[in-house]
Amino acid sequence: MDINIIGVPIYYGCDRKGVENGPNKLREKGLISILSQNSLNKVFDFGNLNVEIVSEDKKYENHNKMKYLSPITELNKNLAHIVYSSLKGGSFPFVVGGDHSLGLGSLAGASKYFKDDLAVIWVDAHGDINTFDSSPSGNVHGMPLAASMGFGYKDLTNLYFHGRKIDPKKVFIICARDLDEGEQSLIKNEGLNVWSTNYIQNIGVEALMDEVYKKLDEIKVNNIHLSFDIDCLDSSLVPGTGTPVDSGMNFNEVKKILEKILETKKVRSMDFVEFNPEIDKDNITLNNCLDMLKVIGNNL
Repeated sequence: MDINIIGVPIYYGCDRKGVENGPNKLREKGLISILSQNSLNKVFDFGNLNVEIVSEDKKYENHNKMKYLSPITELNKNLAHIVYSSLKGGSFPFVVGGDHSLGLGSLAGASKYFKDDLAVIWVDAHGDINTFDSSPSGNVHGMPLAASMGFGYKDLTNLYFHGRKIDPKKVFIICARDLDEGEQSLIKNEGLNVWSTNYIQNIGVEALMDEVYKKLDEIKVNNIHLSFDIDCLDSSLVPGTGTPVDSGMNFNEVKKILEKILETKKVRSMDFVEFNPEIDKDNITLNNCLDMLKVIGNNL
């Protein structure tokens, strides 16, 4: 498999500097060699996307409820095209953040290529299904999945091409444990597939993945976009992330989830997001990220 590493050094979606340094820190610590562990994989580094520089005093210049809207949408249009082009060329786009607002572009690119034959598995402590009306913070990294399903502001829902990118019935949110009120309403109204951390820890990863496999069989898709936020792990394991949440998954649980998802052999594109090396403690987050990347590299 040809793997295309696409670095997205953006912090505008979380409005906390440092996460934009994630892609280069992971490269420095061996990202390419880690993803090359499987001798069948050839890894190509596409470098980092250019991010428009916008001063903090202009963060609400384009919308009074969403920060840095214009640079986020422009970046994601470019990302969507690179992801689409990678898939069209038969490669696996591996998108490294940066914050989770990049999910807008990666999912749009995958959606343009696979059209309706696509599911998304969103492994995250948060739902990322806010809109500008429901978001308490105005941070766009909490909105990409909602926008991809067609909910929210038109500049986000129509990014790269007009209309929704993913059917809500084909969305799988795993490890959620910090959901805003508006997100909970959307989950209920749309009947989204959501497995909370507490539920997973009660039934175990094997039972969780049996349920996920069953749902995947029901929707009959051949392609998956996997979006992985490191904050699915317990806050003690990822101090170097912008929105850590207590009572999270341990490393072995997340390792098994990743292995089981990749075992489907249907994952065609992936995000790895929200590592902020500037706020890490004793390289705890860095080392856990590298270990998770080894799991991914061994199973792609």
